[in-house]
Amino acid sequence: MRPAVHPVGRLLGQVWVWPALVMLAVGGYRLGTPDLWRDEIATWTVATRSPGDLLRLLQHIDASNGAYYVLMHGWTAVFGDSTIALRMPSVLAMAGAAALVSLTARRLFGSRVAAVGAGLLLAVPSEISRYAQEARSYALVTCAIAAASLFLLRALDRPSWRRWVPYCLAMALAGAGHLISFSTIAGQVALVALHLWRTRSAVEWRLLWQYPLAVVVAALPVLPVVLLGSRQSDRQLGWIPTPSTEDLTSFGEVLFGSEDVFHAFLPLALLALLLPGRRIQAWQLLLLAVLPVAAVWLVSWSGETSYFLGRYLLFTVPAWAALAGGGAGAVYGAVTGLARRLGREPRGAAAVAGLLAAGLLAVPAVKALPELQSVRYVGSHNRSVEPFKAAALEISAGYRAGDGMAAPLGDQAWAMAWPGVSYYLPSDVRPYPVFVARSAEDAEDLSPAPCPQPEACLGDVSRIWLIVLGDTEDPLGTMPPDQAQLLRARYGAPDRVTPLGGLTLALLDRDV
Repeated sequence: MRPAVHPVGRLLGQVWVWPALVMLAVGGYRLGTPDLWRDEIATWTVATRSPGDLLRLLQHIDASNGAYYVLMHGWTAVFGDSTIALRMPSVLAMAGAAALVSLTARRLFGSRVAAVGAGLLLAVPSEISRYAQEARSYALVTCAIAAASLFLLRALDRPSWRRWVPYCLAMALAGAGHLISFSTIAGQVALVALHLWRTRSAVEWRLLWQYPLAVVVAALPVLPVVLLGSRQSDRQLGWIPTPSTEDLTSFGEVLFGSEDVFHAFLPLALLALLLPGRRIQAWQLLLLAVLPVAAVWLVSWSGETSYFLGRYLLFTVPAWAALAGGGAGAVYGAVTGLARRLGREPRGAAAVAGLLAAGLLAVPAVKALPELQSVRYVGSHNRSVEPFKAAALEISAGYRAGDGMAAPLGDQAWAMAWPGVSYYLPSDVRPYPVFVARSAEDAEDLSPAPCPQPEACLGDVSRIWLIVLGDTEDPLGTMPPDQAQLLRARYGAPDRVTPLGGLTLALLDRDV
């Protein structure tokens, strides 16, 4: 009679537990640093609005992130809006993705080595680590697609409505979180086709109508997001360039955050595809990883709007991790199988195979170390930290009741300077909004609406904290001419100018 296993020991013996714990540790490490950058500020300013204000905003901008904002609204209502609180859902979602990748690899390859290795490998790419620590929807979408992949495999094993329901829910969540994630269907279709070819069972042909029906059901809740998002695409995606062929061939480096790490994954993937074992399952994962990227590239290359961006396709990395874990499992299986054919002791062969598999898994982790040193970088085009907090500290230190604040709006609202600085200002520091016609809530936008006639919105303030983009000794020279002329006439030259690295803060005082 076997001794009873303690529940904790039973839990720790599950293949998904350690990958999830490792991802929690990676995502939670220094979670509060650096400060929020402009995309995360967008999450804060939307999620903390009233439900009515939130829904009205989505009719004008960011509908593609609507489901995420609604979830974050509920989260912040319970846990607050600190930097750690805003980022924690992404940590939890990516830990869930690691667990799901392990379960997927176990189902496909039937190996604990493959399962644990796959989940651990998901924590290696620096882009995964980055978005596990960012208050945006990408970690949630990655988790949802990883769940949809696992649920699809379960449904293919034994098709029934009870198994299709969780697949539909996961796909609907992913699509509502970010529309581009629905491109995973390109890989899923190939996966289903390979499954049908492998089984060649008359019973399995019912999948020809069950799977398309499940996709349609999953897409129905996403249709409002599609309709709203299509009207907003020019404003939100116009900055993404049309991709070239070179962008497609070098996309692995973008997706993994490092060419070295991507190239370290490739041998493990090849081992899964070539070594004896479950090659068809490995090819299913490869198609699931590659075809969505190819589909988005083709649409972006041939259409008017480009969607080809690394973080938009982050949800394909779990398939790569599962495939690479399958490579480690294939090495383990090949060595132990060879030992048995040679009449060797299985335990010794298993130990050797385990060491080989562990060594292979360690290569990507070692390759990733340089990128992990700087994993928490922010900004679309550079690695500089947004100086919102620095500006807020300067204003708070010198604030007087009745002071005003002016920040970039209109064509420069993309910088999120106004809400970004406002996030870090104490609750008792609320400067008068200079050159603002309507608040962000009233404007149903991410930032306040600028005043078309600056003089009408200047207010009667003796001092103005002026924020402009870039580092400059002449902040008035970077402003719209009508605003600058008005400020020069009433306040003269700035009393002091403080470049902050990306923003410049100046104090205008008409009493000086």
